[in-house]
Amino acid sequence: MKGLVIKSTGSWYHVQLEDGTLLDCRIKGKFRIKGIKTTNPIAVGDQVSVEIDEQSEARTGLIYELAERKNYIIRKSINLSKQTQIIASNIDQALLVVTLSKPRTSFGFIDRFLVTAEAYHIPVVLLFNKIDQYDDEDLAFLEEVIELYEKIGYACRKISALKLIGIDALKNQIAGQTSLLSGHSGVGKSTLINQIIPSAIIRTSTISVASEKGIHTTTFAEMHPLEMGGYIIDTPGIRELGVVDIPDEELAHYFPEMKKVMSRCKFHNCKHLNEPNCAVKEAYEKGIIAIPRYESYLSIMANEDNRR
Repeated sequence: MKGLVIKSTGSWYHVQLEDGTLLDCRIKGKFRIKGIKTTNPIAVGDQVSVEIDEQSEARTGLIYELAERKNYIIRKSINLSKQTQIIASNIDQALLVVTLSKPRTSFGFIDRFLVTAEAYHIPVVLLFNKIDQYDDEDLAFLEEVIELYEKIGYACRKISALKLIGIDALKNQIAGQTSLLSGHSGVGKSTLINQIIPSAIIRTSTISVASEKGIHTTTFAEMHPLEMGGYIIDTPGIRELGVVDIPDEELAHYFPEMKKVMSRCKFHNCKHLNEPNCAVKEAYEKGIIAIPRYESYLSIMANEDNRR
């Protein structure tokens, strides 16, 4: 039987079979994917082949084969820094929920997510949430941030999950698509899903007063079917995101504004740091490449552990 992994709870996977029925499954034997060393060999969004576990008293299944993935998005494992974790696979687009404060989403976090998505050919929409809470100064800064990312080519939407601002337009954006929803804890992902899919009833929580960071409410990744077709994948809140498996000489390829000009660099293996006649540095100095973006590039380059 073939099916779709719609939820992962560690050692168990909820698989939706082709006839629509759900089957709790485990992995059969030692299951490893060639070329990918991750803590989770199976991820939400995977297409798998399963068989009934004849040894189980309850009707459960065994996953014995994984279909080829269209793409996936990966991060460094929370507990084992040298290992990585696939957040989800077979994604049509990623929705990154961003807030300017409580909790603040940094440029560095946004850019590390965008680099990871670029590396795995996943389009990203930036959702700037909680705009109902912003004063005039916040809104002016928000427009600057949106201008920065739209200029590069990323779609941006201003929303309020709580006040239903921009939600109807977002529903049109995700209809018929498999969309990954990501962001820090506390940015409003669960509230957003509850507005899009009222039947989901996902638990929400408040922001930690001490740290102004979100408190995790989603523990495991899960796919939710949409009335208008497609799925939305809810993921646990991410506090830190490491960029994985991108060599130094390839990193600039995943910054679209750098990729546009890097062919004019004097050296074909230019790292865009201190090399002479570097077109990327020249574009940065002329203001064509934004300061926060180049700083994010330098930060990723400096942290080798982020890319292992």
